[in-house]
Amino acid sequence: MTGTLDPDQLQTALDSAHHVGLPGVFAEVRAGDRTWCGAAGVADLDTGRPVTAGLRHRVGSLSKTFTAAAVLQQADAGEIDLDTAIGHYLPRLVPGDRGTAITVRMLIDHTSGLAEYLPRAYPSLAAFPDIARTTPQSLNDHQFTGFDPTELIELGVGAPPTGAPGSTPGAYSNTNYLLLGQLLELVTGVAAEKHITRAVIERAELRDTEFPAGPDIDGPHARHYESWFGMFDPPADYSRYDMSWVGPAAALISTVADLNRFYRLLLAGEIVSGPALAQMQRTVPVISFEGKLLDYGLGLQRMELPGLGTYWGHEGSVWGGGAISMISADGTRQLSLAVNLQRWNRLGVDGKPQPHRIDAALRTFVATALAA
Repeated sequence: MTGTLDPDQLQTALDSAHHVGLPGVFAEVRAGDRTWCGAAGVADLDTGRPVTAGLRHRVGSLSKTFTAAAVLQQADAGEIDLDTAIGHYLPRLVPGDRGTAITVRMLIDHTSGLAEYLPRAYPSLAAFPDIARTTPQSLNDHQFTGFDPTELIELGVGAPPTGAPGSTPGAYSNTNYLLLGQLLELVTGVAAEKHITRAVIERAELRDTEFPAGPDIDGPHARHYESWFGMFDPPADYSRYDMSWVGPAAALISTVADLNRFYRLLLAGEIVSGPALAQMQRTVPVISFEGKLLDYGLGLQRMELPGLGTYWGHEGSVWGGGAISMISADGTRQLSLAVNLQRWNRLGVDGKPQPHRIDAALRTFVATALAA
């Protein structure tokens, strides 16, 4: 990997993603000892306020890497055994045979077979993944709902399993990470978000990263616009949202600079031990919500980019906000990207999301950013 960056090409690629439909998009790219920050578009469609690279943003499931790192730290300390049954720790939440069969490791890498709770908590999404039979009404209904994580877990545990514990491919499920949050609370004596803040966020000196205390994003941020496959037209503004519906699975707020710093430190062995990091990088096939096959470890995704090599990181999405962070296996090349529109793909006559020019534009930006 080299330290070459072309600011003009990067900005042009980012501008293109805005011009084909993203309200706002911003990123930080690192190559060797060089760093580039850029932004394109608007943070607010009503006022035209421009987006900037330093904005705070909901980063969705990138939170899972933080939560997994906190669990691995506790495993290093001997407080958690990754191959012990979750029923040993949380027998009331995962009772019976499944509690005995599902290990902590299976929760972290999504091979537990526990179903996603969201279509049960949000009635208008009950038909998911048959998107054409869903509506976004529940997103409005629950904008300020304070969910109890144990009640959400009960919905996931009580649903038909997606597979046998430990079988592959696994099925991506937020139920797994809410359970990890409860496990962290059990062994540390404090709420998972508070422990992760102390043990991971503050340890990495991430000054603009936090779990929200309420529905607002503190500090400068973009509006978060949700389209739900064109059913919100114009897209709904969900900048203010109670994030208890995902908690330690996906509620984190961060910046692209903080994300790059976190993943750089993680892969350098400065957040968890070397042996723990090696376990995080042992992957299994997992099916995403979109039906894609992920190469998933313990809170980390392995991404093979054609012509660009192996990258580690995570993708994330919440209502109106999306992000991705990836770092090369040798640690020399890095990208974190955030967008303030989600589910922009409209449905075709077959009821499936159709390709959008935004998808191609983002792929072009990633390829430009990571090209040696």
